[in-house]
Amino acid sequence: MKRNVKLTIRYDGTRYYGWEHQPGEPMTIQGKLEQVSARMLSLPEGEIPQIIGAGRTDAGVHARAMIACFHADTDMTEEEIKRYFNRYLPDDIGIDRVQFASPRFHARYNATGKLYCYSLWTGESKPVFERRYLTVLGAAPDVEKMRDAAAHFIGTHDFKSFCANPRMKKSTVRTVDEIRLKQEGDILRIYYHGNGFLQNMVRILTGTLLEVGFSRMESKDIPGIMAALDRKKAGPTAPPEGLCLIRVDY
Repeated sequence: MKRNVKLTIRYDGTRYYGWEHQPGEPMTIQGKLEQVSARMLSLPEGEIPQIIGAGRTDAGVHARAMIACFHADTDMTEEEIKRYFNRYLPDDIGIDRVQFASPRFHARYNATGKLYCYSLWTGESKPVFERRYLTVLGAAPDVEKMRDAAAHFIGTHDFKSFCANPRMKKSTVRTVDEIRLKQEGDILRIYYHGNGFLQNMVRILTGTLLEVGFSRMESKDIPGIMAALDRKKAGPTAPPEGLCLIRVDY
């Protein structure tokens, strides 16, 4: 029976070259999922179902609830598919839920929003056990200055200055409806919610907010940086390990 299989996936992206399958590069999240699904469906050698993710996380970025889908001719139940994936996937990739979606469901095109969290260590000691999931700053930024700067990003804007792809042909206009900074002891978490994000956009926004937090930029500079439509005007790209996809909205 032909099914549209919807997966809710969590993964530690530390050792992977991002989500998207790359020719000759087996260490991607999508690649690992496709390998297991081909075995599960007993497909001929070289035939692999295309697993479509809701987004394309960068190398080293994590996810708590990535959504993906693929079409499969199978009589397996949702629970049987989930057990099969979790049995054969590596320990740093897990399937939390399997659902049979409508034939027209598309993990990427039907998504209406995404929530990301960027986590920073502001303490003086080493975050030994959390080191794979935090970016270590070595000092504490001024969080109130960062909040003031973040307010400039709220709304619908052209975020070309915060896109890592200089040859982006599609629209770089996006809507960001929330940026929330939360200090939890020595950990500063920055939550970003919007209708979509450009390549490296969350990491560049974070790098820019940190420039303000460490007084290397000012909040009032943000509108000019956005208006410039020039990546060189924004702050640095924050490292990947602090970023995690939390949720995809439909």
